[in-house]
Amino acid sequence: MQFSKLFSAQIVGLVPHIVDVEVDLSKGLNSFSLVGLPSTSVDESRDRVSAAVKNSGFDSPKQRNQKTVISLAPAELKKEGSHYDLAIALAYLMASGETKFGPKGRLFLGELSLDGVLRPIHGALLLANTAKNAGFTEIFLPAHNANEAALVDGIAVYGARNLSEVLQHLDKKNKFFLTPTLKAHIDKTKTANDKTIVDLSHIKGQEFAKRALEISAAGNHNLAMWGPPGTGKTMLAQAFPHLLPDLQNEHSLEVTGIHSVAGTLRENIMTRPPLRAPHHTSSYPAVIGGGAIPKPGEITLAHRGVLFLDEFPEFDRRVIESLREPLEEGHIRITRAKGHDTFPARFILLAAMNPCPCGKYGSEERCTCMPGTLASYTRKVSGPIMDRIELWVKVSHMSHDKLSSASAGESTSEVRERIAKARALQDARFTNHARKITTNSEMRADDIETFIKLTPKLRVLFNASAERLKLSPRAHHKTIKVARTIADLDNSSEIQEKHILEALAYRPTEFR
Repeated sequence: MQFSKLFSAQIVGLVPHIVDVEVDLSKGLNSFSLVGLPSTSVDESRDRVSAAVKNSGFDSPKQRNQKTVISLAPAELKKEGSHYDLAIALAYLMASGETKFGPKGRLFLGELSLDGVLRPIHGALLLANTAKNAGFTEIFLPAHNANEAALVDGIAVYGARNLSEVLQHLDKKNKFFLTPTLKAHIDKTKTANDKTIVDLSHIKGQEFAKRALEISAAGNHNLAMWGPPGTGKTMLAQAFPHLLPDLQNEHSLEVTGIHSVAGTLRENIMTRPPLRAPHHTSSYPAVIGGGAIPKPGEITLAHRGVLFLDEFPEFDRRVIESLREPLEEGHIRITRAKGHDTFPARFILLAAMNPCPCGKYGSEERCTCMPGTLASYTRKVSGPIMDRIELWVKVSHMSHDKLSSASAGESTSEVRERIAKARALQDARFTNHARKITTNSEMRADDIETFIKLTPKLRVLFNASAERLKLSPRAHHKTIKVARTIADLDNSSEIQEKHILEALAYRPTEFR
């Protein structure tokens, strides 16, 4: 055989694509060319494949007096990464007559080292799911990625340690066979008892801030904490992720796929909401996403979890203002000269900030900031961003007497139990929703009319309060959604006056 065709795949942004790997051999002076818009890492596969084939006991393409052409199709798709190596090596060996097998229904992924060992790849979960949806029945990839790919039902996953194992399995005359990786299950029972986590009971006082954390976690509402340095804002933020319930199975697979593509996956399956905390010096593409070829940033890695931005006003203004779309829509659109993409970005924004650059404004100590500096600092957080953050909490200094005598208060497990019950009420409320929303924060204006009914008396009270606080229409709707979450925590089917008043208490009044 002088021609062969196998199948591989790659991910662009977060979208997988099936790629045909074709090899043609013809007589002539030795040459080895690779076409199909390959990047440098793909083009270098010629050397990796040649060495791997030679060190696996076969003749290297560079040792034969022949012309070797490898085509990766579709040609208009920019080929990135090194995971085409396995498919290229097998396609070459088929074309040269060194091996023979049926390629139908089989997809091959993996980077080859020079001795033929298969190295791990990124995005195995998304690639396996795409292979299944495209009609493939078997997928061959590095053993390191087998458990991750096995999370996908309906496709046989074969994890191999090297090129030789794959060849031996495909050769029907050989008695060696790879064992399909068993279907992996999402196990949420093995939650580590990490004694290093910050429990709410470790934080004395700050009951108003703790309550805001509970409401935020129950309804997926954004939260901003502001106050002088050393008042416990960072400690509260560290305790917050542990209040969140485990990810639903569908969301767990979604989050795992994103982190697999990004190369940040540290386990086979992510069952807990992710926490991302970029430094305030992080660049715009690092936080929002971008690059010549669009890639996801920190806000996408925080999808279904928490994005903690400490020293919020110190972030680049472009970064802060670019949060508008994801906070409202749950995704971010990235458009560049070489491509465009839309990445998911539905997260809880947890922001912490000082009232001024020196941190002493509004406290008993004298603020040393110049008026212009103070005005510039507060302008960094614009009105549209403030509107999109439902809960604003001032975290003040506590007296030393109160700090040493204050009781520990409720533990994280106690508060988390209430949050779980509130989430269950929301799940029941939105069971048949067309957009498959799961929390109160995801409701739009039309959903509020459907799911939230205020009595005439409450409507008058709320409208009068909203007028006095000069709430924008967006803040108006967000406050109602917060009130619905507070009612859920109270196990109340109807919003009551105390729920409305508490929700209004979290609107910003001082930090303007």
